[in-house]
Amino acid sequence: MDTVVVQPAAPGLDEPSVAGVSWAAVAAGAVVSLALTLVLIAFGTGLGLSVVSPWSSGVSATTFKITTGIYLIVIAMISSSIGGYLAGRLRSRWIGVHSDEVYFRDTAHGFLAWAFATVLGAVLLASPATTVLSGVTLGASAGATASAAQAGPAEGYIDALLRPSTPSGDGNSADARGELSRIMASSLRAGELKPADRAYVNKVVAARTGLSEPDADKRVTEVINDAKASADTARKAAIQLAFWLTASLLIGAFSASLAATEGGGLRDGTWKTRRKR
Repeated sequence: MDTVVVQPAAPGLDEPSVAGVSWAAVAAGAVVSLALTLVLIAFGTGLGLSVVSPWSSGVSATTFKITTGIYLIVIAMISSSIGGYLAGRLRSRWIGVHSDEVYFRDTAHGFLAWAFATVLGAVLLASPATTVLSGVTLGASAGATASAAQAGPAEGYIDALLRPSTPSGDGNSADARGELSRIMASSLRAGELKPADRAYVNKVVAARTGLSEPDADKRVTEVINDAKASADTARKAAIQLAFWLTASLLIGAFSASLAATEGGGLRDGTWKTRRKR
């Protein structure tokens, strides 16, 4: 038969005078959780930069994405558990409250600490974390030239379109490149070149590269397919990251709530009793 532990009630009081939520403990746990999250993100970024190099093959993109997702979950588990534990351990003791209610309140303290840390992190840590994480991209593109770094997103595709079939001293005109850049950007947003634009692009590419129009049309098709493949890869990566973030948030909430019950039980000296139930 289960044993129900009831904390002794103060004489003459039906309800405890202490508030059900210790906001100071919740805030303390949330701040610690945020600080640990930032430290672990910085550490993980350092590990990522050590395996992402523009001069060597390094790890595969799939391995890197999976490792990053797992590390996000590890960060959530560690930071949320410590923050939730502190929220449960530092809260005020409730006198005259049934043990089941105490257990619920401890769980709520952990969840509140996680929620508070998540909201604060979205507001305060979004920009610094993005800056830190952008170091991966900067490290991967360290060998690029300054002019390439300032080029628009369609410039690489324009280079492929206007590359001469034979070496030539004539450069591509700025007007032609600018016009094709705008056409390509519009087509990538719409998903396909309009027939009129496609015919015009074929003629420009043929004129600038010396290719026949059928060969120019083939090059245009290849470049557009490459652009679509790159966009699709980016979309899939964003979806995977969203799933990993969702999983890490849910696991963080569970870890914080569980750790808070452990901290609260140790705070009241009822941890062993709870473990037996």
